[in-house]
Amino acid sequence: MTVSGGFDLRVEPWIPVRLLTGEPACVGLCALFKRAHEIEDVEIPVPPAAAGFMRILAPIAARIAADGGDRLDDPDVAEDIDDWFALRERVLKAGRFDPQAVDAYFGREDLQGRFDLFHPERPFLQDPRLMAECVDAKGAPNASGVNKLVLGRPTGVNGAVLFGHFTDTAPVPVPAAQAAWHLIAQLYYGPSGQCTPRRITGERAGSCDAAPLRKSVSYFPWGPDLFTTLVLAVPSPQTEVDWETQDACPWEENLPAPLEALPPLTWPGRMLTGRFRHAALLVPSRDGRTVSDAYLTWSTHEPPQKVRDPYQILDRRNDGNFQPREADGARALWRDLDSLLLKDSRQDARRPPALEHLPRWLLPRLRVRAYGFDQDGQQKDSVWFRATTPQVLQWQEENDPEMAYHVKRCHTAAEQAGDRLDFAARIAWKIATDSSVDLSPKAKIKLDARKPGPWACAALTRYWPVAETAFWQLTEPDRTTSRVDRPFVDAALAALDEAIGQANRADIRVARARHRARSLLLALLQPSATD
Repeated sequence: MTVSGGFDLRVEPWIPVRLLTGEPACVGLCALFKRAHEIEDVEIPVPPAAAGFMRILAPIAARIAADGGDRLDDPDVAEDIDDWFALRERVLKAGRFDPQAVDAYFGREDLQGRFDLFHPERPFLQDPRLMAECVDAKGAPNASGVNKLVLGRPTGVNGAVLFGHFTDTAPVPVPAAQAAWHLIAQLYYGPSGQCTPRRITGERAGSCDAAPLRKSVSYFPWGPDLFTTLVLAVPSPQTEVDWETQDACPWEENLPAPLEALPPLTWPGRMLTGRFRHAALLVPSRDGRTVSDAYLTWSTHEPPQKVRDPYQILDRRNDGNFQPREADGARALWRDLDSLLLKDSRQDARRPPALEHLPRWLLPRLRVRAYGFDQDGQQKDSVWFRATTPQVLQWQEENDPEMAYHVKRCHTAAEQAGDRLDFAARIAWKIATDSSVDLSPKAKIKLDARKPGPWACAALTRYWPVAETAFWQLTEPDRTTSRVDRPFVDAALAALDEAIGQANRADIRVARARHRARSLLLALLQPSATD
């Protein structure tokens, strides 16, 4: 393997990891795969980059993981799904990637220079043509700026300074390793709308579509070591994706033709790494250790190709179609568990394919890792998050149906109490502040969605952490009772009282508001008179 003179991602220590011994380390791609059985976790501190990085590692793992000459990306094996799962089983039991297979892949003659972040002709996941195509009316380079590359930095003249004092008038270079993280994050989660114009013909087009993972959350089966995690991340062959046509990742084929039709989606490379809507180019410093500028623009205006992402929950829309579950920075991961454990947790949710057909002997050791980015569909970024469950995949419906449905009952009770708490707190605020409200028991109170009052938000902020504690207590051994609503109603009542606070005894309207709201919550317990 010939090491380039730039920033070679195969050998540069740009990937922070935690070893099984607990020690931190930084490795390149080659060491990551050779030592995957010694690594517990990848610790890239930018969750959108980590989610995209897992989709880059999965097809590489499929190229490397083999047994008896058969690889996990072998189309002949993919023809029979049972043969493919049997091959994966043998690979998992081998316990590690073959170092010779790792060297053989990263040392391929046709890939030399393709993993260099700053290669002059084929920089990794970038398009060197942007230097000449992103120019102003006078033909001068029109870069987007390094602040546009780094998520969280303000851009433009009036950008808000929130996470550091960065301005476009005095841009601060970013270390090359961090630039690689943000490059991946932009390609998978980048915005739609106006972008740096790119001129290929006589027209300078300056708009792009949203990246394929924008505003979504991804769920991966997470093993006791990185080797297990990466093998399980390789998606099984899907009927809607072509596995017989030659598959390729961006670094394995020629630069794309922006004005031509998109190549067909193939398994597993193009379905995971071939749906980018943005094109990027990093401008390095003289010593190649930092990035001082960047170009971010559109890569194609062809309609996006539809494919089922193997790491996403699908939710049914009002029109009957399905869409990926949107990331919500205020929603804890445990509230998604029934969608991860049940074959069809609700009539309107579908489990990620990556969590299907997991080896039963591994289930007691498997967790779920979630990466999410709470965004709108265009330009606004709110918050990103990473969360990991305990070893819950042993409760999958195929392995433990009783526990899977118990988890669903607990989650349903928690959501019902949360919804009722939100409603009750709004009702209480209306009663306490509007003297025209009819307080008779059977009178209907109309709420104004524009004036929810402060109690609902305050109550829910207090409720959900307590509800999570109650949820995990209910999933302990010998706690699978038929009635699970009482702990959540109690948590909601306590949260409501804390939100309303201490009221003056003379304030009869607040007292009545509290009483009405508590009655609405206690009504959740009425189906069982013996509870």
